[in-house]
Amino acid sequence: MNTPQHLNALRAFEASARHQSFAAAANELNVTSAAVGQLVRGLEEWLGVTLFVRSHSGRHRLQPTDTALRALPVIQSGMNQLKQGLDMLAQDPTAGVLTVTVSPAFAAKWLLPRLDRFQATCPDTDLRLETSLKPADFQAQQIDIGVRYGAGHWPGLVAEKLMDEEIYPVCSPAFLQRHPMLQASDLYAAQLQELPLIHDLSMDSHSGFANWEGWFDAAGAASVEPLAQPVQPLSQQAGDKRRIRINNSAAVLQAAADGQGIALARSVMAQDDIRSGRLVRLLPHIHWHTPLAYYLVYRSSSANLPALLAFRQWIQEEATRQH
Repeated sequence: MNTPQHLNALRAFEASARHQSFAAAANELNVTSAAVGQLVRGLEEWLGVTLFVRSHSGRHRLQPTDTALRALPVIQSGMNQLKQGLDMLAQDPTAGVLTVTVSPAFAAKWLLPRLDRFQATCPDTDLRLETSLKPADFQAQQIDIGVRYGAGHWPGLVAEKLMDEEIYPVCSPAFLQRHPMLQASDLYAAQLQELPLIHDLSMDSHSGFANWEGWFDAAGAASVEPLAQPVQPLSQQAGDKRRIRINNSAAVLQAAADGQGIALARSVMAQDDIRSGRLVRLLPHIHWHTPLAYYLVYRSSSANLPALLAFRQWIQEEATRQH
């Protein structure tokens, strides 16, 4: 039986049986007596049973049939449970909350500086940001949507390309002034190896992740020597000032902005620092792209959540805005 479409009829029956009056039930339900009577008659026709013995004397008192009286407590219990369930949904602390997972570096360098525009667009959505270098379990952690960097394949998730990026060297204006060779019109890539280089190890084990060896090779210069694994997240190799190694992309750019050396920047992360003048791009005529990109990822079962749809549209517009 398709019970949900008869919920209003059940409410009319329950109130009429309790008050033993269509008029009193109508007053409680804020409808007309005729509407209550019609709902009850429709329920009787649907069930094929008589629910009330109509009396045409006195005050038109309704008398529920024995069948109706037996069913009434069960119906009342069910309606009370339904009301409690609806109240719980209305008080759900996660209602209007969108949980988004991103890397700490992407949050710091790209998402957070733009987040006020999303909040202005969707003021009723509570954004919960989960930042971690480790991939989140969307099911176990109740993640709605995320941004991941990679080749675009994550089992169990829909992946939509959000942004490609270019890889290039950057330094601070102060570092540029301290090293006049960087300002020469005939500067070539191999000369950068004579200066302190900052290495990003945040995804060093990921196939295709940009590193100095790959950039020098793409630029047609002799590659720097292979790096040993660092003991600490941030360190300088004794006697070799060229090697500053950091396992966080945002910290790599911060070290460059602080004048500690030349960083190999990912354009998505570095664009705001370059626009503000905190960083300067070197050798802009050399262009290098990796096969990795930023992807918007989510479970197919969550694809039609209103908050997710709004965030997805907003972040795609922001990604387009940067180009």
